[in-house]
Amino acid sequence: MKKILLASASLFALSALTPASAADLAARPYTKAPVAVASVYNWSGFYLGANAGGGSSHNCWDLTGVGLVAVAPAVAEGCHNATGAIVGGQIGYRWQSANWVFGLEAQGDWADLKGSNTSSPAALFPLVNNTKIDAIGLFTGQVGYAWNNVLWYVKGGAAVTHNKYSGTFAGVTLDNANETRWGGSVGTGIEFGFAPNWSVGVEYNHLFMGRHNETFTFLGVTTRSDSIKQDVDMATVRLNYTFGGPVVARY
Repeated sequence: MKKILLASASLFALSALTPASAADLAARPYTKAPVAVASVYNWSGFYLGANAGGGSSHNCWDLTGVGLVAVAPAVAEGCHNATGAIVGGQIGYRWQSANWVFGLEAQGDWADLKGSNTSSPAALFPLVNNTKIDAIGLFTGQVGYAWNNVLWYVKGGAAVTHNKYSGTFAGVTLDNANETRWGGSVGTGIEFGFAPNWSVGVEYNHLFMGRHNETFTFLGVTTRSDSIKQDVDMATVRLNYTFGGPVVARY
């Protein structure tokens, strides 16, 4: 009987202590959800790339001399477009401030722009005037605006072309001239960052190469001189690799 009373008292004591023990347990701590991190493309850094496309150069020739005798006023010989392929590379540096992107770039391209026209009868020469541009260079500054991994920019600066001119008759070269010509350029482009460090884009440039007077020779003897006005339009597809980490975290 005593054992039964003792067991009953023990069970009663345990039942009385259980609610108090549950109340004494500490409340479950609240864990704050982690802050989301967004990946933002960063256009800053040195980059190296390749480009390919096509171009067209408009060239107008005016005869200014025959032999060593000046022709005044100059006589128009006509105009032609020299068209063809362009391929080359570029190297530059960009730095980004908020959404604005600034940069400097040097671009060099091999070119195969060719064109010709028959000299007008008024020029007194039944010649075919030929233009070939075999190299183009650009040295430009850039200002752009970025929407994360999309960059639109404008550019401008100096341009240089290497030109070969010739006069032919029935396929035979009668005289020629070569020059390296400096001018100015303006352009625009849009570029997409499609992977860490990699971007692809399209670009258009117009080159203002001005008017130069060229002296033509045959076997070292001056045959004529022409004032040649030149402009160039070029469009290219570009692929760039930017050195460094182009993706940064924004909280």
